[in-house]
Amino acid sequence: MNRDHNSDKKFSTTGQNGNNRRNGRSSRYRPPKGRRTVTEDERLLHRPPQQLVSPTEPLPQEQEREDEHALERALHTDFTVTDPWRVFRIMSEFVNGFDALSHIPPSVAGFGIITGGGPGIMEAANKGAQEGGNLSIGCNIELPFEQGPNPYLDISLDFRYFFVRKTMFVKYSDAFVIFPGGFGTMDELFEALLLIQTKKVRNFPVILYDSKFWAGLINWIRDTMLDTEKIMPEDAGLLLLSDDPAEMCRMVVEAYQESYRQERANPFARREQSIR
Repeated sequence: MNRDHNSDKKFSTTGQNGNNRRNGRSSRYRPPKGRRTVTEDERLLHRPPQQLVSPTEPLPQEQEREDEHALERALHTDFTVTDPWRVFRIMSEFVNGFDALSHIPPSVAGFGIITGGGPGIMEAANKGAQEGGNLSIGCNIELPFEQGPNPYLDISLDFRYFFVRKTMFVKYSDAFVIFPGGFGTMDELFEALLLIQTKKVRNFPVILYDSKFWAGLINWIRDTMLDTEKIMPEDAGLLLLSDDPAEMCRMVVEAYQESYRQERANPFARREQSIR
């Protein structure tokens, strides 16, 4: 799921994560060859568990010795593998992504496509963009098991960190088209809904394809979240559902045209929002 890039006419689509794909279809996650590699964001988020100690009791001698050894190791650790150093890596990913996507010209024939850059529905979206003469972009992610980019990308970006990659999806899209997927798809879907709900980004269409797949989630949002007043009625209305590609295209075009009209009518409001 992803939204279009730049304020130009482009829209991004999120694909199926493709886990446990059957019937001979390719899997997004390739099986490991030997030992599984540790990804960079795993290292960032890892914090080893420690023995629980009551704050009113003195530390056991074993724990004191371990803490002393930990401090000694920290003093002799290469700075480039510490968390503060990772800030520079994260910053470089933001810079590379912004640099690659911020100067993309408008698509003349239609919408450009941003996907996760992988196989399956993402590959289909990128292929369709190229065949239609539009820009095709893939934002790939480093995974524990290798995922290669599909062969239909005009711009291919590689990210170590999920949150940097999601920023690119949200910043450079004007619509999200969400296909059936797993946890990654849900993460991107609800991140977009949260940003729209809290007005961190302007409202843009979030379209779910395959009503049979999404029916349970939609019913739970309306019958449980809304009924218990965890969200407002207008929040539940942020999700659009369609099984008709022509209707989905119409939704995207109409939303884009309305956004353009609002921009022309009140450019300062949009500019204020863009610097939040």
